[in-house]
Amino acid sequence: MSQIKIRKQLLNVETVYHEGGPVAAKPLKLGVIAVVVDNPFAGRFASAEELASFVKEGRMLANDMVPELIAALGGKDKIEAYGKGAIVGTNGELEHGAMWHEAGGWAMRAVLTQAKSIVPAAKFVGAAGSRLHVPLHHIEAAYVRSHFNTIEISVADGPRPNELLFALGMSTGPRVHERLGGLRVDQISVGDGQR
Repeated sequence: MSQIKIRKQLLNVETVYHEGGPVAAKPLKLGVIAVVVDNPFAGRFASAEELASFVKEGRMLANDMVPELIAALGGKDKIEAYGKGAIVGTNGELEHGAMWHEAGGWAMRAVLTQAKSIVPAAKFVGAAGSRLHVPLHHIEAAYVRSHFNTIEISVADGPRPNELLFALGMSTGPRVHERLGGLRVDQISVGDGQR
């Protein structure tokens, strides 16, 4: 029997046309998909083995979420940045959110086969309605500063104390009006996920 019990799923897409300057020639799309699930470890200390078992099931969950998010943003060839995050309900511990690191990250990288950079993450223990800011950076090289961004999500009634919120975020390009320099996409050359 699966430990993953989904109460609700959300999919949000936003399109940014400008940030106060001229309208972008190509609008930026950012998307986030999230699920609110029961936390089977709420209120108790779980062993590393128990958590590892949940990670395996979390990977299957993420495998279902990734294609839906990619489709909402126009297909995998459009994705340039990604990230993940979790909110742990107040009866849980931070390690319960850390279970999403491997599950969420590897699921995105399996589909985005050119992705080499580490998938940035944010996690915290919080109450229902807390806002999660999912960090984003370039999928091939973490030092491409133009793609440093966030996509946020919240659920008014979750996560409840015995729940978890797991989220994946992606975007189709750099920040609109980015102009602060750093490594450019066309300068990626090392192939190490950083530069």
